[in-house]
This record gives sequence, C-alpha cells and structure tokens, in this order.
Amino acid sequence: MRVRNELRRIRNVRGFAASALSKEVGISRQTIYAIESGQYLPNTATALRLARALQVSVEQLFFLEKKRRAIRR
Repeated sequence: MRVRNELRRIRNVRGFAASALSKEVGISRQTIYAIESGQYLPNTATALRLARALQVSVEQLFFLEKKRRAIRR
C-alpha cells in the first residue's frame, strides 16, 4: 500500500502558499512540493506540524491507498 496525501488540495483550500506553510512548519518549500508529489514521506513530527498549521487531522492529510483486488472467477 502507498501513502497518499491531500496536502496540495488542503493547502490551496486554506489559502497557504507553499512558502508560507514551509515557514510555519519549519521545513523548506521544496520539501512541501516533494511531499505533495509523493516523492517524500514526512516523519511523524512533520506530519503533525502540517496538520496543526492547516487545522486538519493527520488522517485528512495522509492516508493509505487501497489495493485493488483481482476478481477471482
């Protein structure tokens, strides 16, 4: 299973520029973009700081992609 995220969508809904969110959370703007694209999975502390800054739960930001099951005949 892959970890997926809604960071870009929620960030845009909340009106945060990547640079402003990065300053609020204490990470680089490039890290924000890497998380949004799925190239980087943040540690627990960073995920919690992102959720706090965006006023959402961690589960709203990050979730496990469901595996598609093959249909047996």
